[in-house]
Amino acid sequence: MFAFRNINRGIATVLLSVLAGMSFVSVLFIDLIPTPFGGYAEQRFFLVFVLGLLVLIAVVQCADQADILLFSSRIVAPTAFLCVGFIVVAFIYRAHSYVWVEPGMFALFFLAPFITGYWVSQKGFDNTFAAALAFICVALCGLYALASVNIYLFALSDGFYAYSEIITWGFVNIRYWSHIATWCLPLMPLAVLVGPFRHNRMLRFWVILTMGLWWWILFLTMSRGSLLSISFGVVLSVLLLGRRTLPWLRVMLLSLALGLLFWLVLSVLVPFFLAEDVQLRGVSLGGSGRWPLFAEAWAMSVEQFPFGMGPQSWLTHEPLTEAYSMVGRLGHPHNMYLLWAAEYGWIVVCLLVVVICQAIIYFFRKRDELKLTGSSEKLLILSAFCASVAGAMFHAGASAVFLAPGSMLVGLFVLAAFWSLVIPKVCLGACVAPRHIVGGTNRRLLLGLLAIGVLMAWLFWVGETLEYFRDMLADLEIYSDVDKRPILPRFWFHGYFPRDS
Repeated sequence: MFAFRNINRGIATVLLSVLAGMSFVSVLFIDLIPTPFGGYAEQRFFLVFVLGLLVLIAVVQCADQADILLFSSRIVAPTAFLCVGFIVVAFIYRAHSYVWVEPGMFALFFLAPFITGYWVSQKGFDNTFAAALAFICVALCGLYALASVNIYLFALSDGFYAYSEIITWGFVNIRYWSHIATWCLPLMPLAVLVGPFRHNRMLRFWVILTMGLWWWILFLTMSRGSLLSISFGVVLSVLLLGRRTLPWLRVMLLSLALGLLFWLVLSVLVPFFLAEDVQLRGVSLGGSGRWPLFAEAWAMSVEQFPFGMGPQSWLTHEPLTEAYSMVGRLGHPHNMYLLWAAEYGWIVVCLLVVVICQAIIYFFRKRDELKLTGSSEKLLILSAFCASVAGAMFHAGASAVFLAPGSMLVGLFVLAAFWSLVIPKVCLGACVAPRHIVGGTNRRLLLGLLAIGVLMAWLFWVGETLEYFRDMLADLEIYSDVDKRPILPRFWFHGYFPRDS
């Protein structure tokens, strides 16, 4: 348990980079990896593993490096209360089936990046980790982009011009891929703006090409959620950080122009000259059927105010509004905030708002600090992660960005890097009075008990998750073959449905 009690910067950077790289590979290339349970389930299992591992390592590191009482300090308090909020609601509805599975996931998803970010910030390799994450993003997203071009060429040779039906590949649908684009595109310019290879022409070409191809896929699929979210994040970052963001903004705009050029040539001109027919996806200006879902989630949120109707109640409750009863059941209401309000209550949403306010306060403090020190490179890193996180939070208001396992795997590391960048260094080690520092045998004992407690809680959640998966598989045949009900992707791809027993 104490083997990784004092990991140095180099090992920590490599460890987090390997985990981030494995997460990106599982998200982007899961269709190319032999999996016994299917890509969606494998991604969720990997998320379960990574969440537990990161929390365990980061908690032990923070406790050993600073103070065992750190976890009752004001720094971690907002996130801790949010995580406890999910668990408390699950306890209230503990008589429900599989009640701990999703609350455990949400609690760990918010706890893991915060604790990891705190650890990274305390160790002092926050900028290194952020730059490494940008390189991982560019490298693997670039390979995905080239594979997409290969698929495009095969489709072209077969005379198939409805490219949006086969690109994006490797995802359940376009919407799930678009979440990844929202997280990743703002980060890619960092690979040519910071780090040891920022003046390398080959790397610059690779980054611009990768971003251009990802923009092309966005325009090809007309993923308006990502387009609006990335625009929001970019504009917000420029407004908050000013002229210091211009190098990053130039790369974003250059890649955008290249993406439009790719779209014009590959998706419009080539099909026009070869088939004299252009099959383009249009941009929907309506709500795509979301308003009845939003209204239903709102009705649920006030039905058992302020605690909601319980975990996964969206899938099992009797419809409360006439419009939703006519739509038919869906896996989620396409809005994560309303989903949390409906199932966990407005009290959890308010706790989330507190965490967001904490992040905003820390962001402004970090921005002012960097402006005083004149650190242009660090400001560029901050601007990219600000745009990524802000875009993802915006996207969550119109889709299930925090629910799909692929998005959670990518967002986990982006959020960890963001927290590591904004947590003020002055708070590290200064949040608890020196007289509270625990040393010697007592410190080691408390550290061991804390680590064992985290490990036992994680193993309990893993057990609940495995039971949930086995039961869903057992019922899937009746659900799909006998009842002929549609698949409702949720925690598992085949959703949740009440068991006969």
